[in-house]
Amino acid sequence: MIKTLTKHGNSAALVIERPILDLLGASVDTAFEVVTDGKALILTPVKDAVRHTRFRKSMEKVGERYAKSFEELAK
Repeated sequence: MIKTLTKHGNSAALVIERPILDLLGASVDTAFEVVTDGKALILTPVKDAVRHTRFRKSMEKVGERYAKSFEELAK
């Protein structure tokens, strides 16, 4: 399958269709670990509930702490 990126603000997004999410046992709320070797991008759904909770809390904390910076960068 060949995919193209879509513009999402100042970033690029990759849309993952429902059948692929279903195959991975993932949903729109699933955290994904992103790994690269410099040539390939590997997305792995995080199945560990404790790790997922820690990840969400960390993301919220970063979002709160740097909200103004993110807003400025988005302009």
